[in-house]
Amino acid sequence: MCGRYATTNTEADLGELFDAVPVAESLAPSWNVAPTDPVPVVRVSGSLGSRVLDTARWGLLPPWAKNPRDGARMINARAETVAESPAFARSFQQRRCLVPADGWFEWVRTGKQRQAYYMTPLDSSVLAFAGIWTKWRGETLTCSVLTTAALGGLAEVHDRMPLILPRERWGAWLAGGGDDAGELLSPLSAEALAAIEVRAVGAGVGNVRNNGPDLVVAESDVNVVADGDETLGERLPETLF
Repeated sequence: MCGRYATTNTEADLGELFDAVPVAESLAPSWNVAPTDPVPVVRVSGSLGSRVLDTARWGLLPPWAKNPRDGARMINARAETVAESPAFARSFQQRRCLVPADGWFEWVRTGKQRQAYYMTPLDSSVLAFAGIWTKWRGETLTCSVLTTAALGGLAEVHDRMPLILPRERWGAWLAGGGDDAGELLSPLSAEALAAIEVRAVGAGVGNVRNNGPDLVVAESDVNVVADGDETLGERLPETLF
């Protein structure tokens, strides 16, 4: 995952889907979320004792971070090391969240050409990325998205992908704690993986100034399903995931 995703559902729709109470100002839809942007997250509020729909800055800032810009390098936490990482371990144990998304972007290079791809559910349902959060200096809510090894045809686009949680795993993830990290961090099922489309889209998403539904429109008929075997080209190494 290359540091860009889309999240366009309304506060009302997300609140209903995740059974969460909105506690922050609603955000405008974004088809081109970039590092350090404000994003919707679902977490458990200790004071309210319930799920809340909140806003976090994308890029977790650990307590020792000196500059908010440092979060641009912390937008992801690897599932393989999150439980031991000094920057992420405490949040993994105590402050887990869900990051709602429509889909995410990656790039593949074929010769001198860069092709953008958009990974999104075939049925246009909302994805729940596994996330962790913290409050930097007690004020700024920040978050990271967990990533794992890419599966099936998604590995032809990039070797990493966000850790996606199906509805039946939301409760355990948000509860915090848990001794079985392996179960919490288990990958997406083959059935769920097969429901993700890999869609060729235009180059516009490469510019953070661009934002609109045109960024996720199929550029051509070069669409593959995530459990396919087609080789797309050379995966680009310059990824934050």
